[in-house]
Amino acid sequence: MTMTLSNSIQADQPQIAEWRQELHKTPELCYEEVKTSAFVAKTLESLGVDEIHRGMGKTGVVAVIRGKNPEKKAIGLRADMDGLPITEVHDHPYKSQNEGRMHACGHDGHTAMLLGAAKHLAETRNFEGTVYLIFQPAEEGGAGAKAMIRDGLFDKFPCDEVYGMHNLPGLPLGQFAIRPGGIMGSPDGFDIEIQGRGGHAALPHQSADPIYIGSLIIQALQGLVSRETDPLGKVVLSVTQFHAGNTHNVIPAEAKIAGTIRTLTAEDRDRVERRLKEVSEGIAAAYGATARVISRRNYPVTVNHTAETAFAADAAAAIVGEDQVERNCEPLLGGEDFAYMLEERPGAYIFVGNGDSAGLHHPEYNFNDQAIPFGVAYWAKLVESRLG
Repeated sequence: MTMTLSNSIQADQPQIAEWRQELHKTPELCYEEVKTSAFVAKTLESLGVDEIHRGMGKTGVVAVIRGKNPEKKAIGLRADMDGLPITEVHDHPYKSQNEGRMHACGHDGHTAMLLGAAKHLAETRNFEGTVYLIFQPAEEGGAGAKAMIRDGLFDKFPCDEVYGMHNLPGLPLGQFAIRPGGIMGSPDGFDIEIQGRGGHAALPHQSADPIYIGSLIIQALQGLVSRETDPLGKVVLSVTQFHAGNTHNVIPAEAKIAGTIRTLTAEDRDRVERRLKEVSEGIAAAYGATARVISRRNYPVTVNHTAETAFAADAAAAIVGEDQVERNCEPLLGGEDFAYMLEERPGAYIFVGNGDSAGLHHPEYNFNDQAIPFGVAYWAKLVESRLG
């Protein structure tokens, strides 16, 4: 496999890996990325970018690199910076020094690769237009992308297009995967509060048993996927909590159910949310109880724009060859707040192979430093092709 830009970018790999490992030592959670953003800003300053802006979305950083004719066109490249509340089990020299926190999703690698791209782009300036490097906080549940947008991200840094990248365990090193349309799901949550009528466990006929009613609701909810969703579609509904009662001989008066819904289209999202309410309320009413359904919408579906997806895939293919790029990969039902940026600007989100590693959000996960040249080269090629 021959990589374009291999001489310059592969030569930078040890330095970028050093940055990545330094970031790995000090993972910080949502909106606490103080040391991380300081490291990013200090490194960017040493690389000779044109501008560095801190504090957007509380702890976000945006760097500006201008090429020839900087007013011609502008694109944004985004990397997430936050870690997770997970205890790392590795014992490598750069193991997390923040107890109970680790980079279990590879955001240290994403940040380092974008810093590597900044180094290359600031040195070569082989493009016409402007590049905005977006180092985003709080992807892991904090909606940092939305916070940056609310702080004026696209007003102050007017991108014509915006692109994101995430490593993917199980995808071989040197491979990329992307698809037009929904590539990541909407990770919504729900709570169902069942109000029945409690009583003595020896006299169930005098009660409206919320445990029995809840069990019927749980079974019926599975039909929203198996019997109301196109079998070729992508919908997951999982009940993950059921709480009721506190003793052996009393039928409680109430029960609580909670879970998650994952969808890939706005239509399925609306439909399942509506039917969840109808089914829960209907079953409860049939047995003399009530059900209060609380829907908790999280990140929207991450929807890749068609033309920009093709541009991204072409850039990846120019680096690793067409046979190493999956242009219509299977979508994932995990959530991603880059979705908010794609609602504001056309763009695309791509996966880069992390090889045979532990899965994301696993205590044994570690970003593969051998993936760095592929990610950096992709960013560089994307900029130089889109701003050619």
